[in-house]
Parts: sequence; structure tokens; C-alpha cells
Amino acid sequence: MNSNKNRNRMKTKSLAFAVLTGMLSAACTVPQEKTSEDASINDSNTPLHLMQPEYKMPYGIPAIEEVKEHMDRVLRYLEECTPARIVDSKSGQELTNYTALPPDATLHQGTFRLTSYEWGVTYSAMLAATEATGDAAYRTYVADRFRLFAATAPHFRTRMERQEEVDAQMRKMLRPSALDDAGAMCAAMIKMQIQDENLGLRPLIENYIDYIMNKEYRLADGTFARTRPFHNTVWLDDMFMGIPPIAWYSLIAGSEQPRYQAEAVRQVLQFAQRMWVPEKNLFRHGWVESMEDHPSFHWGRANGWALLTLCEVLDALPENYPQRDEIMNLYRNHVRGLAALQSGQGFWHQLLDRNDSYLETSATAIYAYCIAHGINKRWLDSTTYGPVALLAWNAVTTQIDGQGQVGGTCVGTGMAFDPAFYYHRPVHKMAAHGYGPVIWAGVEIINLLKNRHPKMNDSAVLFYRTEQKTDKPIFRENESAEVEW
Repeated sequence: MNSNKNRNRMKTKSLAFAVLTGMLSAACTVPQEKTSEDASINDSNTPLHLMQPEYKMPYGIPAIEEVKEHMDRVLRYLEECTPARIVDSKSGQELTNYTALPPDATLHQGTFRLTSYEWGVTYSAMLAATEATGDAAYRTYVADRFRLFAATAPHFRTRMERQEEVDAQMRKMLRPSALDDAGAMCAAMIKMQIQDENLGLRPLIENYIDYIMNKEYRLADGTFARTRPFHNTVWLDDMFMGIPPIAWYSLIAGSEQPRYQAEAVRQVLQFAQRMWVPEKNLFRHGWVESMEDHPSFHWGRANGWALLTLCEVLDALPENYPQRDEIMNLYRNHVRGLAALQSGQGFWHQLLDRNDSYLETSATAIYAYCIAHGINKRWLDSTTYGPVALLAWNAVTTQIDGQGQVGGTCVGTGMAFDPAFYYHRPVHKMAAHGYGPVIWAGVEIINLLKNRHPKMNDSAVLFYRTEQKTDKPIFRENESAEVEW
């Protein structure tokens, strides 16, 4: 009897050892050598360290022209699939007299929704693209659509007041019911308003900011919140959906500027009190007031929205603003946490700290933008974080196809408290969340390449404080030149 028990124990131990061995083997996979290698090559006659690795993504320093070509491809695709038109819903005929629109007038239904928060991101990215590249086509894309919204809004507002059916996109613009409807669009319009006051955007901006400041649901302490999936739930996404427009509005608020600056800072810090996980240097996706414990699922794109919020607020606040240092420290710690989790292919994972979740494009593009932006603003050290941003951009380019469509993007995502929900969210090239971040990432990579000094050295992408003019494959840093910042 005892011998049977001993044999069973031995079998159990053997099985456990076999499983463990298999796991270790899978985790420690050895790169396979090329079977066609020249047998005459050895360590004595060949500098093996100069052999070129077989990367799964582009590795190196792209030319500015290459970066813009990727951006241009996306722009051309979006121009074709999201035209700025008002049409007769019955005949499909385009309508150009906006002062006398018929009852059946509606926005042309393109591939993407022109007033969604995803497109608010895209508009902000395109405005920045014209600044970085000098190509007015990006700004024209935005101006054409904003001009159309401003010109036709009175017609659609009147129809809504009469309880008539109105295009859903225009209804969300004129009567927002969530931060998703208002925030990103509002921020983009404010940026355009600062550039050009003649587009007639001020009424739309005021409508948006009134919703954000006065009508959005909040916790008792004023933090933006939702009533789903549970009462008094805080979504990390809402940092971006609500805070940047308040920060940007402060720049056009006149004597009310201090009020809006203070509200933007207050929201950032109150979100951080609930959502920041210091041991990971990451944000959790959701927080529910009634929970005793708060599970931490570090969803990639939501962390992207949070980091992007910090960038936007830092851009809008004056350098000497009280509590700016708190926001800057939060930004830098977040970058540290993210940089430690970047995959060997340049992407970040859907759940950032779970390497068996899939690699995701939109979050990677947002991080590429935010990290490169921080370097260009001198918030971050280029030698430390330049390679992180460039690797991320190179990864993102592998998801831009010949047509200009962006793949590998997680579709719209709610909130859950188990990992399977996040692991199995679909990805799709029609997920609008990827397009604006890709253009925005390209913008800051171009600025990075213009203003910093990346150079290949010993097969590695390195960023130097001065230009290194040598063409040697391995070299020492030129320390005699004056440091350029």
C-alpha cells in the first residue's frame, strides 16, 4: 500500500518537473542559427559582433521623409474615407448652401465619425502635423471640417429645438451627454480657435465647456465619474476626456483663467489619488467607490490617455504654476514605469504588465508621442528615452498598410475586473482610436529627429547630446563639442 503511494508521489513529482522544464524551455528559447551560414566563418577570422540581427520590425534611425511618408499615407486614406460634406439623406446629393438647408440635410456618413472623441484626437494630431512638417494639408483637413460644423450648427440646433430627427454626430456635438462626446473635440477646437478666430468655433467651444464644467456627473469631491458599470465609478479614460479641454480653455478664458487652471490641476491630482499604483508606476483602469479592494488592471490605451492628459496639461500650464511640479513628477514616473515594460518588438502589451497579452498599436503610438514630446520639451533625457520613443515609432509603422489603414488597434473597451476581458478584446483596422495617435507620434518623432542627435553605434540606436559626425560602426562619443540642448 505504501509502495503504491510512493510511486504515485514519484509520478506526481516527475510530472511537475516535466511541466516546469517545459515552461523554462519556452521562456528561455535560444535564437536559431542560420543553416546556410558559411562554415569557414569563426571567431578568429570574422568580427561576429558586427553581424546584423534579424529584427521583426524596422530597427534604426528613419529619415524625416520616411516618417512623413507614413503620415501622408494615413492622411490620404482619411481624406478619401471621411469627406466633409452635408448631403440630402434621401437623394444623397451634396448640399453647399448652408444658410438654407432642407429638412433632410445630414452629415455624409463616411468610414469614421467626424465628431467622435477619436476624431478629436485626430484633429489635434493634424494641427500639430502642419506645425512639424510645414504641410498645410493636415491643417486644411481640420479647418474644412470645423468650418462645416460651425456653419451648419445653427440649422441642426433649430431642428433639435423642434424635436426633429437630427444626425447623431451633430446631436452629440450640440447636446453632449458624456465626456466622450465633448472633451477631445473641445480641446481640438480650442487649439484651432487660438490659431484662427474666424472659423466661428467659439459657440461650439462654449457649449462643450459648459457641459464639461457644469453637467458632467461627478463624485462628492468633484472628480469626474460615471454611473456604470457601478454607481460612482472612476474611469481612467475620463482623465483625457475631461481634463485637457479645461486646461486649454484657460488660455482663452480671459479673467477666468485661474479658475480653469485650478480645475484642471485638481482633477489630475484627484484622479491620481484613486488611480495611480506607485509600486508599478502605472495607472489602474477603473476604480469603484463602493469597493473595499481596488483591482489594478493596467490597460494600455487607458494609460495612454492618462499620459497624454499629463502632456496636455503641462503644455497649457505656465512654467511657474503651483503644483506643476507634482504633475511633472507624475508624468516622469509614468514614463519610467512604461519604459520598463516595452516589448522587444517595440510595442506595449494590451495589459501592460502581462506579457502574454497581445501587442497593441494605439497605446504604443500614444506612448511614442508622449515620450518624444517630453524629450522635445526637455522634460526627459534624450539619451535615456530617445531609443524608447524611436523603437515604438518603428513598431507602429509595421501596422500602417499600403492604403494608409492602421492595424493592431484594440476596439472600444469598457471596464472589467478580470484579465480575460482585456486579453480577448478584438483588434480591427476600423478602430478609430489608432489614427490620431499614429499621426501625433509621427509629429514628435519628426521633431525628435530635427532637434536631437540619434546615431547608430555598435549596431545600437543611441541619442547623443552633440552631433556625432563619424561614420565608423563603433566609435567614442565626441566629448569636446559644446553640449546642445
